[in-house]
Amino acid sequence: MIKENEELYCIGCGAPIQSSDPKGLGYVPASAIQKNTEEEDLYCKRCFRLRHYNEVSDVALTDDDFLKILTQIGATDSLIVNVVDLFDFSGSVIPGLQRFVGNNPILIVGNKEDLLPKSLKRSKLRDWIRQSANMQGLRPVDVALISAKKNHMIDSLLKLIDKYREGRDVYVVGVTNVGKSTLINQIIKQQTGISELITTSRFPGTTLDKIEIPFDDEHSLIDTPGVIHQQQMTHFLVGKELNIAVPQKEIKPKVYQLGSGQTLFLGALARFDYLKGERKGVVVYVDNNLMIHRTKTSNAAIFYEKHAGELLQPPFAENMKNLPPLVRFEFKIAQKSDLVFAGLGWITVNADTIVAGWAPKGVAVTLRRAMI
Repeated sequence: MIKENEELYCIGCGAPIQSSDPKGLGYVPASAIQKNTEEEDLYCKRCFRLRHYNEVSDVALTDDDFLKILTQIGATDSLIVNVVDLFDFSGSVIPGLQRFVGNNPILIVGNKEDLLPKSLKRSKLRDWIRQSANMQGLRPVDVALISAKKNHMIDSLLKLIDKYREGRDVYVVGVTNVGKSTLINQIIKQQTGISELITTSRFPGTTLDKIEIPFDDEHSLIDTPGVIHQQQMTHFLVGKELNIAVPQKEIKPKVYQLGSGQTLFLGALARFDYLKGERKGVVVYVDNNLMIHRTKTSNAAIFYEKHAGELLQPPFAENMKNLPPLVRFEFKIAQKSDLVFAGLGWITVNADTIVAGWAPKGVAVTLRRAMI
């Protein structure tokens, strides 16, 4: 019998068993723990699904644990594959990654390529990613574009990995929600003869399990849990709200001719004020199902208070209480730029204008060089 208050550990990865955080390391449903009356070996949910279904599920680490992992990877001689979300590039970049991984080369993998308009030249997109990465202090050896969900360009990615790893291990890193686990699962499907993917070896001083996909030369591709970026909009959404706010297929840009003193609401999640400038078109890149409403800036606060959760969705009315108040960020635009709402999308604005972006408290609103 399991003794009361006895500390339990996953025999697959060594993480302490817990039943409070489904996305955390070592999660096992409380009912499964209670049924384990014969001191049978316990596998956490992540290891269970890997053993029985060859399926990796993403788990999240604290910032401190994630920094420990990066530091330890920096002490290895390996290739770093950094998966980023093309629809939320600034929200999925890992600050200081180059510094933590030392001299190890970084291959940036831009996931969800299928969400961007086909009219955008992919060569131009790669250049944009490389330049944006440079501004973040990253010096990638190359940039790959994929859609993990659609299994698009995975073969090309594997060839790039083989080219740059030069007989070394490969560590796959990324924040949560970038599609890293979907990518790992696609790679697993393409490998044959893998019987045991879980190892009991862990990074020293942590409970992080290493999920290894072996190469033919005694080296491996190693998956790591992701770090949570608290500034993402998706943390405030649930269920069907996510289906409205998070793109699932190619974005169809929407153009709005705006003059000074006009406002766009992106559901109840964000607000865009065109404060000063000639009457020009702004281009909105968000999920095709997200409600967009135009109103006068002078009336915007009253309009939001009256219609948030109803005419302006998501969130739905019953979830509005969980949405923090919108916070204002003002920008003077000197060149064609994107005003980015982390995790939601962006609005492309022309030069010589002054605009303001509003987002829930804690969600980043940033300005970047226009992607398109």
